[in-house]
Amino acid sequence: MTNHAEHFSLDTELQQTAGWDADDSDTWESGYADADPELTTGDLDLVERHELRRVAGLRTELEDITEVEYRQLRLERVVLVGVWTQGTIEDAENSMAELALLAETAGSEVLEAIYQRRQSPDPATYVGRGKVEGIREIVEATGADTVICDGELAPSQLRNLEDKIKVKVVDRTALILDIFAQHAKSKEGKAQVELAQLNYMTQRLRGWGGNLSRQVGGRAANGVGIGGRGPGETKIETDRRRINDRIAKLRRQLKALEGTRATMRQERRRNAVPSVAIAGYTNAGKSSLLNRLTGAGVLVEDALFATLDPTTRRTQAADGRVYTVSDTVGFVRHLPHQLVEAFRSTLEEVAQSDLIVHVVDGSHADPEGQISAVREVLAEIDAAGIPELIVINKADLADPLVISRLRQREPHSVVVSARTGEGIAEAIATIEAELPKPQVEFDALVPYARGDLVDQIHKLGEIDTLEHTADGTRIAGRATEALAGELASYAV
Repeated sequence: MTNHAEHFSLDTELQQTAGWDADDSDTWESGYADADPELTTGDLDLVERHELRRVAGLRTELEDITEVEYRQLRLERVVLVGVWTQGTIEDAENSMAELALLAETAGSEVLEAIYQRRQSPDPATYVGRGKVEGIREIVEATGADTVICDGELAPSQLRNLEDKIKVKVVDRTALILDIFAQHAKSKEGKAQVELAQLNYMTQRLRGWGGNLSRQVGGRAANGVGIGGRGPGETKIETDRRRINDRIAKLRRQLKALEGTRATMRQERRRNAVPSVAIAGYTNAGKSSLLNRLTGAGVLVEDALFATLDPTTRRTQAADGRVYTVSDTVGFVRHLPHQLVEAFRSTLEEVAQSDLIVHVVDGSHADPEGQISAVREVLAEIDAAGIPELIVINKADLADPLVISRLRQREPHSVVVSARTGEGIAEAIATIEAELPKPQVEFDALVPYARGDLVDQIHKLGEIDTLEHTADGTRIAGRATEALAGELASYAV
């Protein structure tokens, strides 16, 4: 058995390796409380996400209290299973590679990945009966904890697989929901993820050993006693009722939070501030592009679904006009319907924008597939009719032949590298040219006392001529309807 001194030296060594002062307990507990004050918000978020964390319950009674286990050092061991029903073998392998990235993002170690060619998934076990036995043998040989299936499993398929393989089985939807739960930070984001998880869970409640199907009452209640007898309701009915109550509460919370977001959008529309929404596949570089366009300093991480909470920043065009740019949650193939519904208020930032900047990872194995998957989700949230600019990102990593192919397929596109800054100036110029322009023409002599109106014209309108006279500023150009109404009294 390891003695106390050895445990203490191990703990101290780990702290020093991670950059902690062994004698500074406050720093040890506070994470990045004393971090570099020059770090941006995104840098701090990244430090918090990657910091070493204690995990309760991993220490046994035989181990010394000074030994610390870390979440990053204990990974869930998983086997991936897919069913290939259509498309080419490259499509099947790309889908399995994406599932592996999702599993790793969720904190898993992928041991094996297998897929089967079928006309359609087996209605009972997702894969064929013979393949189930093969998966069970692989699980036993590798010591895997979990099997992840590349598709959404019906409750019966989930139950049958777990009964036969004897380990936990999750599907693609549950995996994505788990990643969202890990990355949600804001109150709204956490509520949206919990709502999606509960909607998913409601259909998949099951009893382990029958304990969820027992009715409370009599001796069958294991001694509940007075007040607990009678027919009652089953445990699974109780759980379902509690979940439905929680879903109703979350919907009320999100409705209240949605009101705040809607008020901000109405204010922007009232002031005729054009809005740009950055959308695209997960990990395509949307947050990096937002930082390049506006200097927002939001979290940037080479991981799937690093951004869940939308960020909106105000910026200024070269001609002085003000517009907003919003970063949004990334999309993925077969994005769970529960997530689309739960995040609908957030996705309205895209649906109600004036221009969608669709970011594509040019270095990905299947960028065309990503574009199609994103457009499917845009159609689902009624955003398919909004003007779209394709931004092919990661030009420093992409194959020039792939970029040429994408440019030919999508003529209305620009090529950039958010990491190096290549092509950013062209992208900004193209975005500003696509912004809606004010339509109402005006010619006004604005008194010098109304400098606020001149400032509004610079921000919200377009100026053709500007001349300073003895009586005021003579301005001609185009403005929004509201601004043109204010200028009407000074018309020439």
